[in-house]
Amino acid sequence: MPIEVNGKSFETDEEGYLADLSLWEKDLATAMAKEDDIDLTDDHWDIINFLREYYEEYQIAPAVRVLTKAVGKKLGKDKGNSKYLYELFPYGPGKQACKFAGLPKPTGCV
Repeated sequence: MPIEVNGKSFETDEEGYLADLSLWEKDLATAMAKEDDIDLTDDHWDIINFLREYYEEYQIAPAVRVLTKAVGKKLGKDKGNSKYLYELFPYGPGKQACKFAGLPKPTGCV
């Protein structure tokens, strides 16, 4: 089911994950977030950008436990906890944040 952004069509899978990761752009993330009734803030972008860097380095989207630990190491303990991440991404920080970041669904997510 494609998503239309700025006159461009982005192909997604049945769960809304971007089919071609190389086509990701910030406006697409913003559009995906709007569909979930979320206005992306700098805090959201910190996590989205972190995930994109993590994926670039390891070629895998981290599961929530790994994400929480890694965010804590890089961005500080106040951001590296489940409560904070779930406040930003209520449908699950792994699944929802990875979707906005244009990454595949994290391993271990159902």
